[in-house]
Amino acid sequence: MSLIYEKQIQVTDEHIDRNNHVNNVQYVKWVEEIAGEHWDFVKHKTNNPDDIWMLLDHHIQYKKQVYLGEIISIKTYPKTPEGIRQPRKVEFYCNDQLVVDSLTLWVFIDKETQRIIRLENDWLNIL
Repeated sequence: MSLIYEKQIQVTDEHIDRNNHVNNVQYVKWVEEIAGEHWDFVKHKTNNPDDIWMLLDHHIQYKKQVYLGEIISIKTYPKTPEGIRQPRKVEFYCNDQLVVDSLTLWVFIDKETQRIIRLENDWLNIL
């Protein structure tokens, strides 16, 4: 099912902060990266494969620290649209435990006009 997109990352030195755990800003970067990767994976199924997503709002909750060498499993999926906003969940797991939980709101932008495209409420059904 392409509504859910998953990947794994091994924590390296570049992800670690002064407290010897994954830097909080790194999770924000991963949220944006995996959302983009997911779109790249499914956009050919849509009527707007060249258009882009823009992040409007981001909520993130840190539940547990992750350290150098550990493997993080990242899972993302879109939720039901809310008007012009498209919510997206991104969940980070380490050792089968939810360590970071994120909910973001996105809008879809026409690449040429830079205007918001209103997607149908059922647009996710094509994926």
